[in-house]
Amino acid sequence: MYLKKKILDAVKDDLTKIEQALAHNLNPHFELVRRVAGHLLFAGGKRLRPLLMVLTARLCGYKGKRSAADFAAIFEYLHAATLLHDDVVDGGQLRRGQAAAHQVWDPPTAVLTGDFLLARSLSLAAATGLPEVISVIANITELMSQGEIRQLAHKGDVNLSEDDYMDVIRCKTAVLFRGACQVGALIAGAPGPQTASLADYGFHLGIAFQMADDLLDYTQDTAVLGKPAGADLREGKLTLPVIYTLQRATPADRQWMVGLIQRQEFSAAEFGGLLGLLERYGGVAYTRECAARHIQNAKDTLRQFGPWPERDTLLDIVDYAWSRAA
Repeated sequence: MYLKKKILDAVKDDLTKIEQALAHNLNPHFELVRRVAGHLLFAGGKRLRPLLMVLTARLCGYKGKRSAADFAAIFEYLHAATLLHDDVVDGGQLRRGQAAAHQVWDPPTAVLTGDFLLARSLSLAAATGLPEVISVIANITELMSQGEIRQLAHKGDVNLSEDDYMDVIRCKTAVLFRGACQVGALIAGAPGPQTASLADYGFHLGIAFQMADDLLDYTQDTAVLGKPAGADLREGKLTLPVIYTLQRATPADRQWMVGLIQRQEFSAAEFGGLLGLLERYGGVAYTRECAARHIQNAKDTLRQFGPWPERDTLLDIVDYAWSRAA
């Protein structure tokens, strides 16, 4: 809690500007679109992705006339669009502690609102006047779509490999973190080596953050998650703790796990039994070890920057990501 408070105290002004930018740039022609998008956008969320863009831009000396927070809205819109689409594809019931948008309205409305947010992100990217930024955002949308398609293709696949899993989270999560940090450097006109280092920072942070989320699905309850515990498995999504355990379980334990995964429905007692196997075969510990390596890699990329407040906050964000997985 101390670390989270420390970060929030350091970025409170930035978060205020980000909230204002999200509302200001959400200017559709239809009131329905504003309400559907706002249902998700303003229901909470850490604003981590736009915050990373603001911090990296300032770290690189951004002096633009337009607020960096205005452009940072790109990354929250992209993130919200993927959540709207994912919930429709997966049949998710809860998001951020409330009914998913497609449950409140209907799937077509949720999908089209997600499409609007993607288009709004590209419009804001074009407003930077930098072809490099437009290219980054276009690449992100392409890779995120690929990641979602790959995940759908592997739904319920008990033979999913660790490499396949890494490819999915790279496309679905890490590229957005990487892009936020990369664009922050680009709009500040940072030299190539600095831009590359910050892009690497975002990539490793994104991988670790997703691994922490995957662990939380098995270690936290609905009140903390904002969605039911075990939701990933119920949706047929195999994440690293399960993949690792399946590869090392005895034939009998593996058969039991496969039956659970294929049913996609299980009691609290069965879920407790699964958690026991994840601990016994090291699935939880291994995922934490993998996350720790990416956390260290993220920290290493910041060594070339001086001891500025923005760098310290970026390091604190890495430690916060680690604390969620530890």
